[in-house]
Amino acid sequence: MNDSGDRFRLDGKTALITGGGTGIGLAIAKAFSAAGGKVVICGRRAEIIDSALREIGPGASGEQCDVNDSEAVRAMVDRVTKRDGPIGVLVNNAGTHLKKDAEKTSESELQRLYNVHVVGPHALIRAVLPSMRERKEGSIIFISSMAAIFGIPQVIAYSAAKSAALGVVRTLATEIGSDNIRVNAIAPGFIDTQMMHRAVDSDPERKQKILSRTSLKRFGTPEDVAFAALYLASPASSFVTGTCLVVDGGVANGF
Repeated sequence: MNDSGDRFRLDGKTALITGGGTGIGLAIAKAFSAAGGKVVICGRRAEIIDSALREIGPGASGEQCDVNDSEAVRAMVDRVTKRDGPIGVLVNNAGTHLKKDAEKTSESELQRLYNVHVVGPHALIRAVLPSMRERKEGSIIFISSMAAIFGIPQVIAYSAAKSAALGVVRTLATEIGSDNIRVNAIAPGFIDTQMMHRAVDSDPERKQKILSRTSLKRFGTPEDVAFAALYLASPASSFVTGTCLVVDGGVANGF
Protein backbone atom coordinates (compact mmCIF):
# COMPACT_ATOMS: atom_id res chain seq x y z
CA MET A 1 0.00 0.00 0.00
CA ASN A 2 2.16 2.82 -1.25
CA ASP A 3 -0.69 5.19 -2.07
CA SER A 4 -2.04 6.85 1.07
CA GLY A 5 -5.56 6.46 -0.29
CA ASP A 6 -5.14 2.70 -0.27
CA ARG A 7 -4.70 2.82 3.50
CA PHE A 8 -8.42 3.49 3.77
CA ARG A 9 -9.40 0.47 1.66
CA LEU A 10 -10.92 -2.75 3.02
CA ASP A 11 -10.25 -5.00 0.04
CA GLY A 12 -10.20 -8.64 1.06
CA LYS A 13 -11.75 -7.91 4.48
CA THR A 14 -15.02 -9.36 5.71
CA ALA A 15 -16.83 -6.93 8.01
CA LEU A 16 -19.74 -7.91 10.26
CA ILE A 17 -21.93 -4.98 11.33
CA THR A 18 -24.68 -5.49 13.90
CA GLY A 19 -27.75 -3.34 13.52
CA GLY A 20 -26.59 -2.70 9.98
CA GLY A 21 -30.03 -2.25 8.47
CA THR A 22 -30.79 1.31 9.51
CA GLY A 23 -29.25 4.60 10.61
CA ILE A 24 -25.59 4.61 11.57
CA GLY A 25 -25.18 0.88 10.94
CA LEU A 26 -26.46 1.16 7.38
CA ALA A 27 -24.21 4.15 6.68
CA ILE A 28 -21.22 2.17 7.96
CA ALA A 29 -22.16 -0.78 5.76
CA LYS A 30 -22.33 1.47 2.68
CA ALA A 31 -18.97 3.09 3.46
CA PHE A 32 -17.28 -0.25 4.03
CA SER A 33 -18.73 -1.69 0.84
CA ALA A 34 -17.59 1.34 -1.18
CA ALA A 35 -14.10 0.81 0.27
CA GLY A 36 -13.98 -2.74 -1.08
CA GLY A 37 -15.03 -4.63 2.02
CA LYS A 38 -17.20 -7.73 1.98
CA VAL A 39 -20.06 -6.51 4.17
CA VAL A 40 -22.35 -8.65 6.29
CA ILE A 41 -25.12 -6.92 8.21
CA CYS A 42 -27.11 -8.56 10.95
CA GLY A 43 -30.35 -7.64 12.65
CA ARG A 44 -33.56 -9.09 14.04
CA ARG A 45 -35.97 -8.14 11.24
CA ALA A 46 -35.67 -9.81 7.84
CA GLU A 47 -37.55 -7.05 6.00
CA ILE A 48 -35.15 -4.39 7.31
CA ILE A 49 -32.15 -6.47 6.27
CA ASP A 50 -33.54 -7.08 2.78
CA SER A 51 -34.27 -3.38 2.27
CA ALA A 52 -30.78 -2.41 3.45
CA LEU A 53 -29.09 -4.91 1.15
CA ARG A 54 -30.80 -3.31 -1.83
CA GLU A 55 -29.29 0.02 -0.77
CA ILE A 56 -25.81 -1.32 -0.07
CA GLY A 57 -25.57 -3.07 -3.42
CA PRO A 58 -23.93 -6.20 -4.82
CA GLY A 59 -21.58 -8.21 -2.64
CA ALA A 60 -23.27 -7.51 0.68
CA SER A 61 -25.16 -10.17 2.60
CA GLY A 62 -27.41 -10.29 5.64
CA GLU A 63 -27.99 -12.45 8.68
CA GLN A 64 -31.12 -12.49 10.81
CA CYS A 65 -29.86 -12.82 14.37
CA ASP A 66 -30.60 -11.53 17.86
CA VAL A 67 -27.25 -10.55 19.40
CA ASN A 68 -28.67 -11.39 22.83
CA ASP A 69 -28.78 -15.08 21.88
CA SER A 70 -25.21 -16.34 22.35
CA GLU A 71 -25.84 -19.68 20.62
CA ALA A 72 -27.36 -17.93 17.61
CA VAL A 73 -24.39 -15.55 17.55
CA ARG A 74 -21.88 -18.40 17.40
CA ALA A 75 -23.87 -20.13 14.66
CA MET A 76 -24.04 -16.89 12.66
CA VAL A 77 -20.28 -16.32 12.88
CA ASP A 78 -19.71 -19.91 11.70
CA ARG A 79 -22.01 -19.37 8.70
CA VAL A 80 -20.42 -16.08 7.76
CA THR A 81 -16.91 -17.50 8.05
CA LYS A 82 -17.72 -20.48 5.84
CA ARG A 83 -19.45 -18.32 3.23
CA ASP A 84 -17.41 -15.11 3.23
CA GLY A 85 -14.13 -15.96 4.91
CA PRO A 86 -12.84 -15.02 8.35
CA ILE A 87 -14.27 -11.87 9.91
CA GLY A 88 -11.62 -9.16 9.92
CA VAL A 89 -13.77 -6.30 11.20
CA LEU A 90 -16.52 -6.46 13.80
CA VAL A 91 -18.70 -3.40 14.41
CA ASN A 92 -20.85 -3.63 17.53
CA ASN A 93 -23.44 -1.09 16.51
CA ALA A 94 -26.79 -2.65 17.46
CA GLY A 95 -28.41 -0.61 20.17
CA THR A 96 -31.55 0.54 21.88
CA HIS A 97 -32.44 3.62 23.88
CA LEU A 98 -34.47 4.38 26.98
CA LYS A 99 -35.44 7.88 28.14
CA LYS A 100 -36.67 7.64 31.71
CA ASP A 101 -36.00 9.17 35.12
CA ALA A 102 -33.59 7.10 37.22
CA GLU A 103 -36.13 6.32 39.96
CA LYS A 104 -38.61 5.08 37.35
CA THR A 105 -36.10 2.87 35.54
CA SER A 106 -36.56 -0.74 36.57
CA GLU A 107 -33.84 -3.31 37.08
CA SER A 108 -35.17 -5.28 34.12
CA GLU A 109 -34.94 -2.22 31.87
CA LEU A 110 -31.38 -1.60 33.02
CA GLN A 111 -30.51 -5.24 32.32
CA ARG A 112 -32.15 -5.12 28.89
CA LEU A 113 -29.96 -2.23 27.75
CA TYR A 114 -26.87 -3.81 29.29
CA ASN A 115 -27.61 -7.03 27.39
CA VAL A 116 -27.86 -5.24 24.06
CA HIS A 117 -24.81 -2.98 24.47
CA VAL A 118 -22.44 -5.23 26.45
CA VAL A 119 -23.47 -8.88 26.78
CA GLY A 120 -24.36 -9.38 23.10
CA PRO A 121 -21.17 -7.71 21.85
CA HIS A 122 -19.16 -9.84 24.28
CA ALA A 123 -20.65 -12.99 22.74
CA LEU A 124 -19.71 -11.75 19.27
CA ILE A 125 -16.19 -10.95 20.39
CA ARG A 126 -15.74 -14.42 21.83
CA ALA A 127 -16.95 -15.89 18.53
CA VAL A 128 -14.62 -13.91 16.26
CA LEU A 129 -11.49 -13.72 18.43
CA PRO A 130 -10.04 -17.22 17.81
CA SER A 131 -9.78 -16.58 14.06
CA MET A 132 -8.45 -13.04 14.54
CA ARG A 133 -5.80 -14.32 16.93
CA GLU A 134 -4.81 -17.11 14.57
CA ARG A 135 -4.38 -14.62 11.71
CA LYS A 136 -2.79 -11.94 13.95
CA GLU A 137 -5.06 -9.17 12.69
CA GLY A 138 -8.45 -7.66 13.30
CA SER A 139 -10.39 -4.53 14.20
CA ILE A 140 -13.24 -4.43 16.70
CA ILE A 141 -15.30 -1.24 16.90
CA PHE A 142 -17.97 -0.29 19.43
CA ILE A 143 -20.47 2.47 18.76
CA SER A 144 -20.69 4.17 22.14
CA SER A 145 -22.28 7.55 22.90
CA MET A 146 -21.71 11.00 24.35
CA ALA A 147 -23.87 9.72 27.21
CA ALA A 148 -20.82 7.70 28.25
CA ILE A 149 -18.71 10.85 28.46
CA PHE A 150 -20.82 13.41 30.28
CA GLY A 151 -24.00 13.46 32.32
CA ILE A 152 -27.30 13.58 30.44
CA PRO A 153 -30.49 13.35 32.50
CA GLN A 154 -33.14 10.67 32.00
CA VAL A 155 -30.86 8.14 30.27
CA ILE A 156 -29.33 6.28 33.22
CA ALA A 157 -29.72 2.80 31.69
CA TYR A 158 -28.38 3.90 28.31
CA SER A 159 -25.51 5.84 29.88
CA ALA A 160 -24.54 2.93 32.12
CA ALA A 161 -24.53 0.45 29.23
CA LYS A 162 -22.57 2.71 26.88
CA SER A 163 -20.06 3.52 29.65
CA ALA A 164 -19.58 -0.18 30.29
CA ALA A 165 -18.83 -0.67 26.60
CA LEU A 166 -15.94 1.80 26.89
CA GLY A 167 -14.56 -0.27 29.75
CA VAL A 168 -14.66 -3.32 27.50
CA VAL A 169 -12.78 -1.39 24.80
CA ARG A 170 -9.94 -0.35 27.09
CA THR A 171 -9.52 -3.73 28.75
CA LEU A 172 -9.81 -5.78 25.57
CA ALA A 173 -7.39 -3.53 23.67
CA THR A 174 -4.78 -4.17 26.36
CA GLU A 175 -5.48 -7.88 26.48
CA ILE A 176 -5.29 -8.69 22.77
CA GLY A 177 -3.06 -5.95 21.39
CA SER A 178 -0.10 -8.31 21.20
CA ASP A 179 -2.06 -10.29 18.60
CA ASN A 180 -2.32 -7.16 16.41
CA ILE A 181 -6.05 -6.88 17.07
CA ARG A 182 -7.23 -3.33 17.64
CA VAL A 183 -10.25 -2.36 19.72
CA ASN A 184 -11.74 1.12 19.57
CA ALA A 185 -14.98 2.99 20.06
CA ILE A 186 -16.77 5.89 18.46
CA ALA A 187 -18.87 8.26 20.54
CA PRO A 188 -21.32 9.90 18.15
CA GLY A 189 -22.83 13.18 19.17
CA PHE A 190 -26.44 13.85 18.27
CA ILE A 191 -26.93 12.17 14.91
CA ASP A 192 -29.96 12.56 12.66
CA THR A 193 -31.44 9.09 13.13
CA GLN A 194 -34.81 7.71 14.19
CA MET A 195 -33.40 6.90 17.64
CA MET A 196 -32.33 10.50 18.18
CA HIS A 197 -35.66 11.87 17.00
CA ARG A 198 -37.50 9.61 19.44
CA ALA A 199 -35.43 11.16 22.21
CA VAL A 200 -35.68 14.86 21.29
CA ASP A 201 -38.70 15.53 19.09
CA SER A 202 -41.04 15.63 22.08
CA ASP A 203 -38.59 17.73 24.07
CA PRO A 204 -37.91 20.98 22.15
CA GLU A 205 -36.03 22.48 25.11
CA ARG A 206 -33.52 19.62 25.05
CA LYS A 207 -33.23 19.86 21.27
CA GLN A 208 -32.38 23.56 21.45
CA LYS A 209 -29.91 22.95 24.26
CA ILE A 210 -28.10 20.37 22.11
CA LEU A 211 -27.81 22.70 19.12
CA SER A 212 -26.73 25.62 21.28
CA ARG A 213 -23.82 23.52 22.62
CA THR A 214 -22.82 22.17 19.21
CA SER A 215 -20.01 24.20 17.67
CA LEU A 216 -21.05 23.31 14.12
CA LYS A 217 -24.69 24.22 14.87
CA ARG A 218 -26.21 21.16 13.27
CA PHE A 219 -26.99 17.54 14.01
CA GLY A 220 -24.55 15.01 12.61
CA THR A 221 -25.35 12.60 9.79
CA PRO A 222 -24.91 8.83 9.86
CA GLU A 223 -22.22 9.30 7.21
CA ASP A 224 -20.19 11.44 9.63
CA VAL A 225 -19.93 8.42 11.90
CA ALA A 226 -19.49 5.96 9.04
CA PHE A 227 -16.28 7.54 7.80
CA ALA A 228 -14.87 7.54 11.33
CA ALA A 229 -15.65 3.82 11.47
CA LEU A 230 -13.97 3.30 8.10
CA TYR A 231 -10.82 4.93 9.47
CA LEU A 232 -10.80 2.67 12.54
CA ALA A 233 -11.48 -0.43 10.44
CA SER A 234 -8.78 0.30 7.86
CA PRO A 235 -4.97 0.09 7.85
CA ALA A 236 -4.94 3.90 8.13
CA SER A 237 -5.46 3.48 11.89
CA SER A 238 -2.97 0.63 12.38
CA PHE A 239 -1.43 2.30 15.47
CA VAL A 240 -4.74 3.28 17.09
CA THR A 241 -6.26 1.08 19.80
CA GLY A 242 -8.01 1.41 23.13
CA THR A 243 -9.41 4.83 22.30
CA CYS A 244 -12.78 6.49 21.85
CA LEU A 245 -13.09 8.76 18.84
CA VAL A 246 -15.59 11.54 19.50
CA VAL A 247 -17.68 12.55 16.46
CA ASP A 248 -19.94 15.20 17.92
CA GLY A 249 -19.62 18.48 16.02
CA GLY A 250 -18.08 20.05 19.10
CA VAL A 251 -20.79 19.23 21.67
CA ALA A 252 -18.25 18.20 24.30
CA ASN A 253 -16.37 21.41 23.60
CA GLY A 254 -19.40 23.68 23.71
CA PHE A 255 -20.49 26.10 26.41
